[in-house]
Amino acid sequence: MRLIPQDTMSQYSTNFLLLPIPEYPVGDLVPNKIIKLVVLGGSSVGKTGKNSALVVRFLTKRFIGDYEANTGALYSRKFTIDGEQISLQVQDTPFVSLEDDTDSICCQEQINRSIYWADGFVFVYSITDYESYRVLRPLHQHIRRIHPNANIPLLLVANKGDLLRARQVSSKEGLQLAGELGGTYHEVSARENCEGVHEAFQQLCQELSRIIGSCNGEKRRGLHLIRPKSPNMQDLKRRLKQALTSKGKSATAL
Repeated sequence: MRLIPQDTMSQYSTNFLLLPIPEYPVGDLVPNKIIKLVVLGGSSVGKTGKNSALVVRFLTKRFIGDYEANTGALYSRKFTIDGEQISLQVQDTPFVSLEDDTDSICCQEQINRSIYWADGFVFVYSITDYESYRVLRPLHQHIRRIHPNANIPLLLVANKGDLLRARQVSSKEGLQLAGELGGTYHEVSARENCEGVHEAFQQLCQELSRIIGSCNGEKRRGLHLIRPKSPNMQDLKRRLKQALTSKGKSATAL
């Protein structure tokens, strides 16, 4: 597995930067397909970075528990699906929130652009946070307004499956919502279960690969849009090192 680092974007603005075309060393297979995913989710006030932890768990098999507020990272990776080279781009986004005492959502312009750009969607909520679950129906309705006639490949991920005693959203509710939205459902723990996270994303990527392969060269929506650059992978490694150091100090204190 190889991650393709992008430049650091210290603060998001509506001035989008063009994602550079990746260069592949001589001898590497140039991917036949580009799959573009956007990760979306809601949360209570103060809970940031949990979507990032899920994405990084999938891409690196590592877990980082503490993140700075999400400014919208774009991660890239080359891998193989059914014997075919694929270039995967995963756009993380800031959390979507419900407007006060309503079922309407407030979306930043960055999120709207990401929705238009994406081939597939990953909806994430926490089983310990009912508000993060409640935001997903209006979020799906918002996507439908942007893509009224499009097929919307969707993965619904219920995170924090290791915190069963704090559960606020049942598995039945998750399955029901996935059926209602026309997506697949996976309950996972980004902290405890790398395999579950990987299986969920892999299944969506396989579905998208089949859909893209059946387009027969037709122009895909959103290809003309430009994307924000993502944080540098060195920053990601720094966060991991800090997390491991903190754990080591805690163990020594005990």
